[in-house]
Amino acid sequence: MNTLLRSSCLFVLLMVSSLSAAEPISEAIWPEGKVPGLGKGEKEEIVEVIDERIGRKVTKVTKPTVTVYKPDPAKDTGAAVVICPGGGYHILAYDLEGTEVATWLNEIGITGVILHYRVPRAKEGEPHENPLKDAQRAIRLVRAHATDWKIDPDKIGILGFSAGGNLAAVTSNATENTYEEVDAVDQLDPRPNFALLIYPAYLNPEGQPAELTPQTSVDENTPPTFLVHASDDRVSATGSAAYYLGLKQHDVPAELHIFPQGGHGYGLRPTEQRVTQWPKLAGDWLLKEILVEPKKEQ
Repeated sequence: MNTLLRSSCLFVLLMVSSLSAAEPISEAIWPEGKVPGLGKGEKEEIVEVIDERIGRKVTKVTKPTVTVYKPDPAKDTGAAVVICPGGGYHILAYDLEGTEVATWLNEIGITGVILHYRVPRAKEGEPHENPLKDAQRAIRLVRAHATDWKIDPDKIGILGFSAGGNLAAVTSNATENTYEEVDAVDQLDPRPNFALLIYPAYLNPEGQPAELTPQTSVDENTPPTFLVHASDDRVSATGSAAYYLGLKQHDVPAELHIFPQGGHGYGLRPTEQRVTQWPKLAGDWLLKEILVEPKKEQ
């Protein structure tokens, strides 16, 4: 086994070991029988299989849930991040882009909230249509639990990979409710306070690399955003570049890193490519630019 592969395996084993000691909180995000957009006759369920590379792979979600991983109280910043694993809106890469991410966030004092949003994509409508409902509801639910989960309701972000990055961008820019109110939770703000888009997909309209889709077009209300991409990614980096330029045009704080190589779908796992240094860059951005307490006037 070469050094790089051994290091990667050790990294994953440390992730799994850390998670096994945690006591995560799992909760359905919708009241029973009130999942908006659930097809007639569909059962509310989640189906998982094991994939050799990515770990647990969720192949069907009709009962959206959140699973909450809390950091050590001694380092807890009070911030939380809703994590949207990728998978082309067909599956969720639940360990590679979910549990391993929650562990990293815990290490820097942030609560990780993994979202089981609905997959596979609906046969009709936009691929993000039902996942957006789930993401808005998840952010509201975290705000509703702010006191008992010890979270600052003004420090709730969203982080997504690939299709999950698209979902994070759409959620950051949604200007209206996407479902009818089901209870008091839906009176809370569904927009995140900050966002991290890691190799996000589907940000450009087809054939228009300098433009953003209507659902991801930014404005002055888009939250501060951190973006990472590799130039040789099969999902073009032009989406991240266009998103960053849009943020700057509206004076929204943003940070963009485009690396020459790295491909797609690496999550937090280290490789020989510099793009996998992004967790350190993102952690610095979070702790120094987003979560820092504002200075009081003298």
